[in-house]
Amino acid sequence: MPVTRTGVLLRPNNARVLYRPFEPTNPQRAMRIISRVMELGDGEVESLLHAVLSEFHGRHQRLVNFFQERFESVQHHLLTDKSLTESRRLLIGSYFTQEYALESAALFNPSIVWHPDQSGCPAGTARFIVSLRATGEGHVSSVGFRSGTIDAAGTVTIAPPTGFVTAPRVVANATYDKPLFLRKLAELGVADGFVEPVFAALDDRFTLRDLEDSLQVTSRQQRSRRREWEPLAAAILALAQANYEIECAADSDISERVIFPYSPAETNGIEDARFVRFVEDDGAVHYYATYTAFDGSVMLPQFVETDDFIRFRVSTLNGPEVANKGLALFPRRIDGSYVMLSRQDGENMYVMESDMLHFWHSRRLVLRPTFPWEYVQVGNCGSPIETEAGWLVLTHGVGAMRKYSIGAVLLDLADPTRVLGRLAEPLLSANENERVGYVPNVVYSCGATVHAGRLVIPYSMSDYATSFAIIPLAEVLRALTSSGT
Repeated sequence: MPVTRTGVLLRPNNARVLYRPFEPTNPQRAMRIISRVMELGDGEVESLLHAVLSEFHGRHQRLVNFFQERFESVQHHLLTDKSLTESRRLLIGSYFTQEYALESAALFNPSIVWHPDQSGCPAGTARFIVSLRATGEGHVSSVGFRSGTIDAAGTVTIAPPTGFVTAPRVVANATYDKPLFLRKLAELGVADGFVEPVFAALDDRFTLRDLEDSLQVTSRQQRSRRREWEPLAAAILALAQANYEIECAADSDISERVIFPYSPAETNGIEDARFVRFVEDDGAVHYYATYTAFDGSVMLPQFVETDDFIRFRVSTLNGPEVANKGLALFPRRIDGSYVMLSRQDGENMYVMESDMLHFWHSRRLVLRPTFPWEYVQVGNCGSPIETEAGWLVLTHGVGAMRKYSIGAVLLDLADPTRVLGRLAEPLLSANENERVGYVPNVVYSCGATVHAGRLVIPYSMSDYATSFAIIPLAEVLRALTSSGT
């Protein structure tokens, strides 16, 4: 199989930093920090704030606004109602802010989709967005983005990232659908008499603040049964926090945007987003992604929805078949149903069907490890690609010495549980230049695409950096259709 490695390389850059909240370990420590700042004279406050802004303002956008937000989040620790100067408020906010190098360790596991804005592209050229797993301090991962183009000759060009990156704003007025929320609680086993009074007071559409207020009222009513109530209240709140909306600045460059861990389920990071351009039956286009949230002990599959890569809605996936990592949505419905690839047992590949995006109740086995390079496990490398011959699915296989390779299978367009062809050898394995990194001997992708008769595969090299490979689509399909199953 003729594979062209483009030589395009996306490396982690430890100079790309964002600001984020610094949260002291306990309230007493926060009070002591504020007290020390309150002891300063006005002149010292002005001098210190000037020094902070001189050192950090050029590295960030909207930093002063964030200092003000951070002050507002900790001002309840103040022991006085005395009015503070703007400089003192901003200085206090700066002590509860920190920088974070989001991609200092690695930039890998890419997926690619066509950019919603194709204006200005020459004939035969298309603009894309590639999502990347960015890993920084503490091995905490987030999702970053780059944009680029590919022309009719298969030349991939990446737009240089700007010098800034900013965590998104959590949308304060994001609303929840009460029937859907209650169904999710039932899936989680959180449904009894305690739940009823909480939601009886809520409208069919409610906000996080509405829920928090109702929980407080119910908590006062349940004082005599506090031990039973508190775990349920925590579970209800955790579900709400795992379903949220974030918004990036509309005038920001795509390289400045990031989906950064927000909910308790994401405290140890967001892993392996698989984006797909989804086309509804009526022609409407949405961008969806699955990813894995990790809190240090439990992996939780999550779902992202966006139309513009500015505002993102994050929600939980539910149902008995939502488990493990590597869920990948098909780019359209099949016979009226949503369809998803999965790997619940960590070893085999399955297909799931559902009439709802967020609930998955059944699965059917499609692939098992068959060839030596995939004896340990077989899974997907992103959403299927529709071709005239069938659904082209890039796979990952794990073999001896935990070596990851990328392969391919062809599934029937009408019945994706029917395998039409399967490569006995990998399309792509790590060469000598790619096998050294954070995790050696790994090539991996979270989503490819097709352009001008070429299969375009963005892939990570040993969980460290990202590159692109180009393969003639006709060659891949010819090999698959002649392979049998």
